[in-house]
Amino acid sequence: MRDILVPSAAYIHIPFCRRRCYYCDFPISVVGDKTLVSASTMVEDYIAALIKEIQLTPSAKQPLKTVFFGGGTPSLLSAKQLGQIIKAIALHFGISSGAEISMEIDPGTFDRDRLLGYLEIGINRISLGVQTFDEKLLKVCGRSHSLTDIMQAIDLIKQVEVANFSLDLISGLPHQTLQHCQSSLASAIKIAPNHLSCYDLVLEPVTAFGKQYLPGKKPLPDDEDTAEMYKLTQKALTEAGYQHYEISNYAQVGYQCRHNRIYWENQPYYAFGMGAASYVNGKRFNRPRTRREYYDWLETGAVIDAPEISSTDYLLETLMLGLRLAEGINLSQFNQETLNQIWTCLQPYYYQGWIEVTGNDGQVMTVDQDLSLLNSPARLRLNDPEGFLFSNTILAALFEKLE
Repeated sequence: MRDILVPSAAYIHIPFCRRRCYYCDFPISVVGDKTLVSASTMVEDYIAALIKEIQLTPSAKQPLKTVFFGGGTPSLLSAKQLGQIIKAIALHFGISSGAEISMEIDPGTFDRDRLLGYLEIGINRISLGVQTFDEKLLKVCGRSHSLTDIMQAIDLIKQVEVANFSLDLISGLPHQTLQHCQSSLASAIKIAPNHLSCYDLVLEPVTAFGKQYLPGKKPLPDDEDTAEMYKLTQKALTEAGYQHYEISNYAQVGYQCRHNRIYWENQPYYAFGMGAASYVNGKRFNRPRTRREYYDWLETGAVIDAPEISSTDYLLETLMLGLRLAEGINLSQFNQETLNQIWTCLQPYYYQGWIEVTGNDGQVMTVDQDLSLLNSPARLRLNDPEGFLFSNTILAALFEKLE
């Protein structure tokens, strides 16, 4: 079932942020609201470390098809600084012609010249971290930008004609109502980005929100309201012409995020920078989460000390990630014994209408008894929106059955 493939993607973690948002547990370095001029040595040291890690990584010389700069706030770096990293990747691995090269940017962190500079070094996909179009909710979640910053950022993106532009939104924030959600969606639809990522708030224990709030308890929306927000988002965006291609992601035709699909299809990828997680040679590895520990790890040779994941873990990861996609998972990759186990577990959810079996043409098929008895290629997918809403319940049952 599993082939060890050469990675075709690379994630680069840029950790610098003006401040830590109240929901964030990512590995970051807070630099304050000013520019990074005063932190230039820290930034240059980090770029040098990234380039060193890239050069220490064995290369199959297969050009990369996607590169993604995440964070943190990559737009706190100049085009020249990001260009150094892109050059190092191109020299060591190669970058395919037509590769998707993405970067996350935050409102209030760039001007027209900086944005043009990003395009000139090869960035061709921009993901703008809006989170909400409500001024009060921006403050509630600790964002460093205002609504004015958001609208100015969008004006700049449209002025320079960024060809592939995504927006991030979050639902389930403290004090957020269905009306807030509906208003943000209306604003986003009017702006008409090529892509939207619409995430549900996750309370991580180490974050300010995680320490302050309990799931489903006020001022957080209750479970019923967060479910309604999800359904509202799905209805509004699909009616506006967006494909709901993954649990939290929507795209105009031709604008699905190619880099993130690598993750969901359980394909290998390189990763560089503090806290970054890679999947290479059947091994998943998380780098140290602080700059000091990351630098020390590089000094000792950047050794990937991780076991190859087991066949069972690979199966569970394939199911967990693949069922996030609207098209679901290809059943032909599983043997009959595994199919029987999957079907035994999922039959109740199939009859509940949360799961569908389709042909490769996308047409829904009727399953009378056993998946292994299907006489044509088939896929298993979660129903939209109910199956997606209850995906955690479905996946928990699968894990319990297959582990």
